[in-house]
Amino acid sequence: MAASNQPESIDPPNLNTLESQVETESPGRTSFKKRIAFAKRKVTTKDGWFGDYDYAWLCIPALPFSAKASRKQPPFYSLDADLPLALAISSGLQHALAMLAGLITPPIIFASSLNLDSTTSAYMISASLIGCGILSLVQISRTPLFYGYYLGMGLISVVGTSFATLSTASAIFDAMYQDGTCTSTVDSDGTAVRNACPDAYGKVLGTSLICSFLEMFLAFIPPRVLKRIFPPLVTGTVVLLIGASLIGSSGVPNWGGGSNNCQTAPTGIYALCPTTLAPRPLPWGSPEFIGLGFLSFISIVLTEMFGSPFLKNISIIVGLAVGCIVAGATGYIDGSSISSAPPITFLWVHTFKIGVYPPAILPMLAVYVSLAMEAIGDITASAECSRVDVRGIEFDSRVQGGVLSDGIGGFLSALFTVTPLSIFAQNNGVIAMTRCANRSAGRWCCAFLILFGVLGKISGVFLAIPNPVIGGVTTFLFASVVVSGIRVLALMQFTRRDRFVLAAAMSFGIGDLLVPKIFTELFNGVNNPNSGLQGLFNSITIILSTPFLAAGIVAVIMNLVLPQEKDAEEEKESDVESSIGERKEEVTS
Repeated sequence: MAASNQPESIDPPNLNTLESQVETESPGRTSFKKRIAFAKRKVTTKDGWFGDYDYAWLCIPALPFSAKASRKQPPFYSLDADLPLALAISSGLQHALAMLAGLITPPIIFASSLNLDSTTSAYMISASLIGCGILSLVQISRTPLFYGYYLGMGLISVVGTSFATLSTASAIFDAMYQDGTCTSTVDSDGTAVRNACPDAYGKVLGTSLICSFLEMFLAFIPPRVLKRIFPPLVTGTVVLLIGASLIGSSGVPNWGGGSNNCQTAPTGIYALCPTTLAPRPLPWGSPEFIGLGFLSFISIVLTEMFGSPFLKNISIIVGLAVGCIVAGATGYIDGSSISSAPPITFLWVHTFKIGVYPPAILPMLAVYVSLAMEAIGDITASAECSRVDVRGIEFDSRVQGGVLSDGIGGFLSALFTVTPLSIFAQNNGVIAMTRCANRSAGRWCCAFLILFGVLGKISGVFLAIPNPVIGGVTTFLFASVVVSGIRVLALMQFTRRDRFVLAAAMSFGIGDLLVPKIFTELFNGVNNPNSGLQGLFNSITIILSTPFLAAGIVAVIMNLVLPQEKDAEEEKESDVESSIGERKEEVTS
């Protein structure tokens, strides 16, 4: 093929070269006929379907103990290049599968926290996938609005429920069970077992809906101002603690058998994990559970070592598949969720009573600020992988459009019965591996996500995955979030001031992470507070009990209050420029 080892780009197609051009017709009619001819060529010719892409390079694994064959890398396909249909479909499928584990994890954890039935849980997974597909199309499109503003960033980036939302919502659910909004049943041994509480999910949806306007407002603030308020020192700390808290609250507990009450081995149905009603219940931390989780974990590692580029892009799904095959063969899978799931489903098949939980307003506002911070970093990373300049007016407009789409997505996702959907950057590895940043692949990815959501049985399959398998995979997934935070912090040139700010933030974040209940009794000494004051106390408790929120607030305040050291700003600007250059070289290589 014509590709070389040097970076090579495929430019957008020139429609004027098509034979269907009719010069005597009106411009509008001529443009329409050219597009029809272009589409016809794409679906009726071999070149339109396959082009000259090296599909063998995409599928051949790296065999152990053998010299890797020297193969020419395929060309790089830019945002609007003429992309062969087969490559667009295969790249879109890789993007969808690479994102799948991160997209289904939050609704599974939400349903487990609220003890919802399998039918409702399966619907939540389907609604999440459909909502992700629809709102990802908005992000990819980059629609012009007014006065130079845009909706969407115009790059391949799949949206999903942020792990920041997952961590905060879990704290909000805990508060609801503690204050009586949701009820619990006390067993004979004194263990409180949570009753199903779908209204709690509806209150989180309603609260996130009204709080989404904050991120819409932030979209119209110049990106340079947002970056000054939320520098990498703040964003890196927040991302690191999001991943760390989820490893401890969800990943490792599920690896041991379940993140519910079965960890403490009470009497009743939670005496064994996941419950005594499971096909093969065992005590939490049993070697069988640890082995299942480790099998999924090591499958991810082996796929990264020896898999083809295609398999490396979907290594998380490979880990889930291997774990499920072994779990099914040994009798750990309960197929009732598959049989009860409908063949076809869509949004609003199941609804939740929308409400507002006042103590959750302040935490959700903080979450939307965090989502805006994450969006700026994710857009920058996506632009670098897509070989788009990360400086200048055009890039600023991409940041503005992406943050605005994030805010509107938070509003619409609540109407879709889904928690706030925001930009993910997990699919950047697919762009770098396949050398395809084309938006056509992104549109195919959205189509696959919507298809996975509409096919209800697929959600039933996801829900049937045993907890240890989910734990082994999500522990790796959450650990990658931690590494992303470390990466952001590593790009900084630490001054004494930066170390001081980071130490102050980590004092709250790590302390809260290691001793989760330190702030839960903070306001117990206040006698007979009215409902408004009690709601404020609950809000503060939720914020202080969420490690990344507490650390993020401390980091922002300290960063704004402490004066900059002499020449520190100039050093930081130089460091950022050199870091951007290094990351561009990494992407190119």
